Amino acid sequence: MTAESESGAEHEPEYDDTAIRFLAVVWGDGYLSPGGPEEVDRVLSGLDLAGKSVLDFGCGAGGITLHIAKKYNPAEVVGYDVEQPVIDRARLAAVREGLTAQVRFIATPPGTLPFDDDEFDLVFSKDAMIHVDDKEWLFSELFRVLKPGGRLAASDWLIAHDGEPSSEMQDYIAAEGLRFGMASPQRYLQAMTAAGFVDVSAENRNAWYREVARGELERLSGPLHAQAVAAVGEEYVAKNIRTWGAMQKVLDTGEHCPTHLRGSKPGGGHP
Repeated sequence: MTAESESGAEHEPEYDDTAIRFLAVVWGDGYLSPGGPEEVDRVLSGLDLAGKSVLDFGCGAGGITLHIAKKYNPAEVVGYDVEQPVIDRARLAAVREGLTAQVRFIATPPGTLPFDDDEFDLVFSKDAMIHVDDKEWLFSELFRVLKPGGRLAASDWLIAHDGEPSSEMQDYIAAEGLRFGMASPQRYLQAMTAAGFVDVSAENRNAWYREVARGELERLSGPLHAQAVAAVGEEYVAKNIRTWGAMQKVLDTGEHCPTHLRGSKPGGGHP
């Protein structure tokens, strides 16, 4: 995604109501990525968000945004996504949990973020940047909306190299059926640095998710199977079991490497 090529372009949601219902069975209500609140807390480890303004970039169905609001006492959390169905779900959840005074959700087509320069103390993102091809543009935008001294704390799904994906990785991406713009940790760090971030770091989380995903696949084929079928139907569950199997192969080789990312915008004080 680039501001020039994607802004205002027609965008078909990839996470429809069926996907939201299915992933809620596997990962928890409102979560479109693995690890639940525990992994969110690991991404945010050591950061004080009390009284701060937070952007949750690629917030999905809002589970993470609401968790941040409830646990970290920020002044405001803004959940942003390009997918209207997930934002609709997130807004309903905020109302249900009585958090509308602290949380708001925004959806716009891909392109320039609808926020002012220097607006947020912290940008958080969980496994959403994979859907943006242009990492250089992305980190430039995230840098722009951060206040001086602001922090970036994120997790994303990366590939271990920048060469041609293996046949196993190509099979996995095809099985997902989503727009994946995977890039290496080196490219992420270079893009962050080029945008102006300092103190950049990347922590490979492959060993963690390799085992977590194995458990997810076992539960989808076993104790979660009936619940998942009741939510979305047998065919949809069978497709995702095949997808998890393809994903497990590239997790086991290390080519698929979920990664924690940190960076700071120079100036001011850190949250």
